[in-house]
Amino acid sequence: MIEVLEDFPDNVAAFVCRGRVTRADYESVLIPRCLERLEHHHKVRVYYEVAAEFDGIDPGAAWEDAKLGLGHLPGWERFVVVTDVEWMQHAVKFFGFLMPGELTVFPSARAEQARAWIVGDM
Repeated sequence: MIEVLEDFPDNVAAFVCRGRVTRADYESVLIPRCLERLEHHHKVRVYYEVAAEFDGIDPGAAWEDAKLGLGHLPGWERFVVVTDVEWMQHAVKFFGFLMPGELTVFPSARAEQARAWIVGDM
């Protein structure tokens, strides 16, 4: 499941993932929120937190993520993933070359620093 986090500036699309993440989660929550932000801002930042109870991501969800990201490349300014899931940390770093903006990963213990990074000029 993907939930929208509201306590961020308007140019930040912020989410937390819990349990199993599905294609329907992307289609009903993440994609509409990102597209809304892209409609109102030249550049958008994304905060993506993976909660401790994360139970994996369906292949369809990963495909939707890739389509959204690649389909709006010029619109991404910063992207942060907060996770302790090792494969996800490596995947973000590996595919980071595709992102035109800044991309980083923080462990869950540093979530507050990740939030400061995504909204600030660090």
